[in-house]
Formats: sequence, structure tokens, C-alpha cells
Amino acid sequence: MKQMNKDNTGIITVSFIAVICAIACFIAILKLPIAYYTFLRTIVSLGAALLIYSWIIKKNYSLAFIFVLVLILFNPFFPIYLHRKSIWILLDIITGLLFLLIAFYHEKDPEKKAEKVAETLAEQKTYARDRIVSVKREI
Repeated sequence: MKQMNKDNTGIITVSFIAVICAIACFIAILKLPIAYYTFLRTIVSLGAALLIYSWIIKKNYSLAFIFVLVLILFNPFFPIYLHRKSIWILLDIITGLLFLLIAFYHEKDPEKKAEKVAETLAEQKTYARDRIVSVKREI
């Protein structure tokens, strides 16, 4: 998801961060001190910002928009207080599942598909009926 070289280190990094954010969201379902929820806002905001950046580079604006909403909801600078734990539990579960989906989401490479098509077009089949048979001349 991040700009990568030929290896998959960018995908592994983004997947690792998404899994960490998902685990943090699922832990937030428990009754914990307020300091954890501040930590949760920070972690989820950083993870959402990373995903937004990577999808804007890939021009996948629909997924970027979804995580802009997550970034707004979990931002630590201007926090949104819903004052009901039951609403936050539902939002934490949805956000955690969203991060898990992204962690295991692998986009297929369209370049590799185009290469396979080019390879199959380059191969030509020859048939026995296409041979030119010449008559021998007697000298």
C-alpha cells in the first residue's frame, strides 16, 4: 500500500499497522482508564492517516474517504465525545473490523495481468498444414 520497491515491505508495514490499530480498537471495548482512550485516539489517527496517504497515492479515493471519517472521529486534537459507552463500543468494533479487512486486503497487480496477456499473444502455434512442401527437381 505504501510506495514500494520490488519487494512487499510496504504492504507488510501497512498491514502490521492496521492489525495494531484493530487490536487497540478491540481492547477499547473493555472498561479502561481514560488514558488508554487517548492512546487509542492517537494510534488510530496515525494508522488512518497512513492509510489515507497510501490510497491517495494509489488513487483509491473511496477507501481514503472512509478513513478520513475514521480520522475525524478518532482525532486526538479536537476529540469527539459521544458520552455513551455503548455507542463507542459499536464504533470500536466497526473500526477494528475495518482495519482488519484492510490488513488482509491485497490488491491484484494489473501490470502482471497485462504481461501474461502479452506473453500469450507472442506465442504462435504452427500447424502441419502450414508447411510448404517443395517438389524435388531432377538434375
